[in-house]
Amino acid sequence: MLLITTVIKLWLAAFFPFIGDEAYFYQWGAHLDWGGYYDHPPMVGWWLWGLQQLSSHPLVLRLPAVMLWIVITFGMMDLFSRLLPEQSERRWLLGSLFLALPFTWAFNLITTDTPLVLFLFFSGYAFIRAEQEKKSRWYAASGVLLGLALLSKYFAGLLAITYAIYLLPRRGGIARLVLVAVCALPFMLLNLAWNASHCWNNFLFNLINRNQDAHFSFLQVAQYFLMLVYLVTPWTAIALWRSVRVGKSPDQPIDVALASGTYASASNNAEQTDDVSRSSPLTAGNEKTTRTITALFVVPFSLFLLLSFYKEIGLHWLLGFVPFVFLFAAVHLRDETLQRHKKWALWFGLPHLLLVLSLTHLPVDTFKSLRLHADIVLNRQGKEVVLDLKKDIPADTMLMTPSYSQSSLLAYHAQSYVPVFGFGSFHARFDDPITDFRELDGKNIRIASTRPIDAAAWQEFFTHLTVQERMIDGARFWVADGEGFRFEPYRTQVLSKIADRFYKVPSWLPLYGCRFLEMYDFI
Repeated sequence: MLLITTVIKLWLAAFFPFIGDEAYFYQWGAHLDWGGYYDHPPMVGWWLWGLQQLSSHPLVLRLPAVMLWIVITFGMMDLFSRLLPEQSERRWLLGSLFLALPFTWAFNLITTDTPLVLFLFFSGYAFIRAEQEKKSRWYAASGVLLGLALLSKYFAGLLAITYAIYLLPRRGGIARLVLVAVCALPFMLLNLAWNASHCWNNFLFNLINRNQDAHFSFLQVAQYFLMLVYLVTPWTAIALWRSVRVGKSPDQPIDVALASGTYASASNNAEQTDDVSRSSPLTAGNEKTTRTITALFVVPFSLFLLLSFYKEIGLHWLLGFVPFVFLFAAVHLRDETLQRHKKWALWFGLPHLLLVLSLTHLPVDTFKSLRLHADIVLNRQGKEVVLDLKKDIPADTMLMTPSYSQSSLLAYHAQSYVPVFGFGSFHARFDDPITDFRELDGKNIRIASTRPIDAAAWQEFFTHLTVQERMIDGARFWVADGEGFRFEPYRTQVLSKIADRFYKVPSWLPLYGCRFLEMYDFI
């Protein structure tokens, strides 16, 4: 299973089109920063900077994503062997089941979630080892890895909350929690120091700007449950739910109840339940370890459930905690059940394989009827798009787009920076402190887009503006050529609104620098 899935992953990493998010994070690596970027902390930018020293080929850039689930799988297998050493051979079944899951071989994109998932899992790994062995070095390692996860993405804080909920009620738990927190603190302070001198960008984006459209919705809750079942797979979710219900009844053969963590010996009528393991009961020490594993997915998933009432939960948010679900499943489900689930996971992966095959290798004309046709052409044939856009551009004209995704993709394929023109969105405002529009006053700008461009909306920013449709590789693009860029109306109507919408730093936060606001005299 490892060999087959690794071949698939390497093939996808090499040939699947580089997407907008990846190209955007590529720019982080190309513009290395010491403590963060607009959207998130800096970890993936640091990784991509290092990888860019080797090559800019997608296979090289995606190698961390290729290795991610392989490394995590071996970590899960190691924990299983420590939990049930007398059944350590079953770890191979756990590994093959996990690698058969579609998301472990189909998702090979290099994003902020790649380092996040890695550090989340291994922080949990170290925490489980710490609770099992009672050695301070493992609590310290858990804290360091938690800090690295926090330098990857903010919602790693859910794992910190999990540790607090788990440890505070336990004897000696406060001291252990303090040790974890102290070891994570330097990484948090690094990001705080960067934020204080960079407009508090991470803080504003993650806690304010991206949440302004939050609203109560049961639909979001339903979507969350569907995503959770998708990742765990319906059959494993049903089997685990069945094991919880059986575990609450003393006359059924289960060794653990998910919610309470209590254990009972298997009864004589074990044949009544097909899914539940009939292995020997766990030792008292390993019972506690299993409760730790349970907390590492029950608490985060419960917190996500609460958030889902007001905010749409992303599928990728859940990935760092899913391995603990399958580790729990391997301990408490029979081999026959796990084998059956592996076979079903392989069939479940077939449509995923067909989808990525289609997106990678079908002719782009196949997607001509879709609204996303131009975006697919840009992703699949970005170099050709760049050449077409530049073939008749005057030497003194700068190429831009109105979208961070489009700008990033063009920049990646052109291997030269492409700024963003206009208001943009609350996401990915990486360009704000980089492009100084004061220096472009009087210059010519070409703006390319996969969406129609309204000439009237931008007319007053240039002395002369023309918009034309252009067919590139069978897809329709819009190109606006602006002569004599006028900075002052652009500052008044665009930049000032950006400052008011995305850079309103609360007065109670100490601000020691904000290049965007300073550049245009907004502070």
